[in-house]
Amino acid sequence: MELTELFLESLQTLTLNKMRTGLATLGIIIGIGSVIALVSLGQASQKSVQNQIQSLGSNLLTVMPGAQRTGNVRGATGSITSLTYDDAEAILASGQITTVKNVSPEYSRRTQVVAGRNNTNTQILGVTPAYAEVRKVSVASGSFITQRDVDSLGKVAVLGPQVVSDLFGQGSSPIGETIRINGQSFRVIGVTASKGGMGFQNQDDMIIVPLTSAQKIIFGATNITSISVEAKSEEVMTQAQDEIGYFLLSRHRLNDPSQADFSILSQNDILSTASSITGTFTALLSGIAAISLIVGGIGIMNIMLVTVTERTREIGLRKALGAKKKIITTQFLLESIILTGAGGILGMGVGIIISLIIAHFLNLPFTISLFSIALAVGVSAVIGILFGLYPARRAANLQPIEALRYE
Repeated sequence: MELTELFLESLQTLTLNKMRTGLATLGIIIGIGSVIALVSLGQASQKSVQNQIQSLGSNLLTVMPGAQRTGNVRGATGSITSLTYDDAEAILASGQITTVKNVSPEYSRRTQVVAGRNNTNTQILGVTPAYAEVRKVSVASGSFITQRDVDSLGKVAVLGPQVVSDLFGQGSSPIGETIRINGQSFRVIGVTASKGGMGFQNQDDMIIVPLTSAQKIIFGATNITSISVEAKSEEVMTQAQDEIGYFLLSRHRLNDPSQADFSILSQNDILSTASSITGTFTALLSGIAAISLIVGGIGIMNIMLVTVTERTREIGLRKALGAKKKIITTQFLLESIILTGAGGILGMGVGIIISLIIAHFLNLPFTISLFSIALAVGVSAVIGILFGLYPARRAANLQPIEALRYE
């Protein structure tokens, strides 16, 4: 009997009991669909995080204050006020540092902001005009902070879209309106373009003011909380990190790098850490989804065992008429592979549709990995062979006389 005939006969046998066939493939459909959808969710989350981090600025290095030490106990990063505006100016002006394109000193703290009857707790960021270039910030309406605003302690503010929504309502134009930051009145001069960020340095949920105004008028500080440095290219990021580190050690009169009162964070470091975390998250989701594939495979094996029992007399008759073990094994194995193959194809479609829905409602980039699709369908075929082999061999090993006597 040719393979084509066995395949057609297997299809005919499976269509005799459509309900059973449908239920048998359902487990594989759910399993494959879950694997594709969850892997897609993990990869979309990873891509979203990477886009948000990269949107903060290209070739970016961030100099942060160091940690306070009490004996052998080290506090949190940023717990000391070791950075000043002069440090930022010195980095840009230094002849020792040849890899830096621009420098943005920043002072950042959260506080309450009031506009009319509305209020919100948000991040206040004091900056110089260089911030827009270093952090790749564009203004959707109005204007950005100018050097004149910094020099004159201007009481002007640029709002992120989320702050506009919280204080004035969705779609409002706050240009020219007055807000109160920590009890001080500031005039709104601009609104930044949305970047859709979340978490660390969310530029949609912050208010940008002149650096001097943040330090002297709002918070009464003399230090800065960070220095953003734009390197000339990605190729010199490591060199720039070393040059800035040694320069600040010398400037702060420190000989031992382990005693540095600052830390330098590379954008690449953040990206690699975020990718590692989201990669682990994706692997975990995939492992959970893979369990349903195993359950689906067991379901198919059970169905095939029932089929073998129901067709015992048929198998006995065919063996009595000269059918070989190989033919019987191949037919039952083909039935199992057809079930899992059909389930895999349908599951692939279900997984893609679910991924589209998730991406739409969670506002994530739609990402489908061809590798995950190929892997899921390949696994379904392997499951068809593994879980179909035992029922197929059991059918092939039936003795013709005992099979014919089976009631």
